[in-house]
Amino acid sequence: MGIDEIMKNSELKYNNRFLIGQFEKFDVHKQERDFREGFYGIEATQMESLEELQILAENIDKRNLKMGIHFPLLKNQWRARDPQYLSKDIITYEESISYMEEEFKRSHEFKPDYILLHYPKPVILDDEVDWSSWRFYDKTEYYYESEIDYEFFEEKTKVFFRFLCEQGKRYNFTPVLELDGLNKFIYETKLLEESLEEYSNIKLCLDFGRIHIQDCIDKNFDGIEVIKRFGKYAHLVHLWNAKVDSNGHYPALPSLKIEEGWGDMTKYFVALNSVNDSYKVLFEHKSNSISDEELEECYTWVNELVNELEVGSE
Repeated sequence: MGIDEIMKNSELKYNNRFLIGQFEKFDVHKQERDFREGFYGIEATQMESLEELQILAENIDKRNLKMGIHFPLLKNQWRARDPQYLSKDIITYEESISYMEEEFKRSHEFKPDYILLHYPKPVILDDEVDWSSWRFYDKTEYYYESEIDYEFFEEKTKVFFRFLCEQGKRYNFTPVLELDGLNKFIYETKLLEESLEEYSNIKLCLDFGRIHIQDCIDKNFDGIEVIKRFGKYAHLVHLWNAKVDSNGHYPALPSLKIEEGWGDMTKYFVALNSVNDSYKVLFEHKSNSISDEELEECYTWVNELVNELEVGSE
């Protein structure tokens, strides 16, 4: 059965909180295959050229799409994808600030709902955890907890939040921080909550694939507790599934077995629904790894998880 027939036969009314991703180019085939009437829009990231930015702009206008941006909008503007605004190296820090300022300015004409960055960057890693399943551009993208003082981390976080809040207001977007490799500076203190309360225009992204992997490798990390604790600040979920040490960003399907190492997406959504009923969901998966029928099954199942589970049920 082709995708046109699947969509024609589907009676499901999709929630307008769903997005699909567009990476490097505006892929018309992906848009036609993955997008559904009623979806919120797209999340764009790392367009490969100014020409692709123009194509993106034309498609957003023609298709009347709403848009989020996974920083950066245009790739190859700095040596790494993610700015390192917590770096102890002053040159790296200053370059990161300039990098963000330029990309926020560039993004303004697209009128994005949100711009997402990873937090913290550099990531702070527990020395006792095997992080080989985590992907880094190079060694400047992380510190071990033994290499950085909490007082420095706290000070730099507060400076960053103030900067990001001001940029969001200046360019009229919601700043969204995707939690990336959480550590004791986050889950053993109130720093993140206090910063989010003080700068209330800044929100979070909960990446369910990352949460599952850290759940598996880090004995000090509890994914359900993290979701319940920070879920009320979530503007967005990045949804994909994975097993540790396997290819990531596989679509979330109900057929994936927890006992085989896949993440329990049902529990994650139940936990989030207990504290938040307005988050959006980006299907951050490799949709070309499954059939049209499986993709529709993914959408149907997630639609049920987001909209039909009783709030607070276990």
